[in-house]
Amino acid sequence: MTTPSLSIAPLGTSAGATLIGVIAVFLWACLALLTTLTAGIPSFQLLASSFAVAFVASLCVLGLRGAAKWRQPWYVWATSFAGIFGYHALYFFALKTAPAAEASLIAYLWPLLIVLLSSVTSGESLHKRQLLGALLGLVGTALIMYRSSSETRVPMPVFGYAAAFACAWVWSSYSVVNRRFSKVPSSIIGGVCGLVAVAGLLCHLLFENTVHPAAEQWAAIVALGLGPVGLAFFAWDHATKHGNLAMLGALSYLAPLFSTALLIVVGQSDASPILLVPAVLIILGAVITTSRARKTSD
Repeated sequence: MTTPSLSIAPLGTSAGATLIGVIAVFLWACLALLTTLTAGIPSFQLLASSFAVAFVASLCVLGLRGAAKWRQPWYVWATSFAGIFGYHALYFFALKTAPAAEASLIAYLWPLLIVLLSSVTSGESLHKRQLLGALLGLVGTALIMYRSSSETRVPMPVFGYAAAFACAWVWSSYSVVNRRFSKVPSSIIGGVCGLVAVAGLLCHLLFENTVHPAAEQWAAIVALGLGPVGLAFFAWDHATKHGNLAMLGALSYLAPLFSTALLIVVGQSDASPILLVPAVLIILGAVITTSRARKTSD
């Protein structure tokens, strides 16, 4: 890969690839906010619409030359499709059926799980720091669910929280497995976005009623397609194939901080100090876990 050098690290190096992954992290910080701005749009309709935008945008940017590289083994397509479609179907459902800030924080257990899974798949034994970090993450998740059920008279959205937790497992598993396809060009993500859009449309037609988006909802859908479900995947695909997975796990926990802050700033979530407690626990768990990973990888 021949690219211009950055002052920090060449993009062709592991450090450079990890920095590219940071682009995805910051784009995903906007995912929860943009999803809440599409309130009223069914989950699969939103999935189909946003990924259709990503697909069209990728064709415009990559052109026929990029599309020519889509000829890859079926299992490469299956892995990427299962990871991207599965995660977003669950994520959009979670944010439609559970409070946005809480569901988003639970879904952001995936950076922690990336570290744990990468350790298991590499044959290394889990260290005490990693187990402690996992425990703190689970405690933080439990506090989010307890807070929601105790402060409101509305029944706890069990299915929404379960979907958010499943998000974490799906995305962490995909990110670790994707490492095995390091020779596959990231341009394939454009084609995967097209498949996800078609699958989302089929599910929408089978299970949902179509809602005609308003102008502001269309704006949010286009923003989703260009950023969090568009450019972010190209950056993440390259980073997981060539970057430092443990470091990516650590840096990814910047996203829930910014995500929650954005939700509070625009009034989509209350600035409750109680919400900060589980957020700090989850992030602290990630820091403890990944600090060990960074030491062993140096």
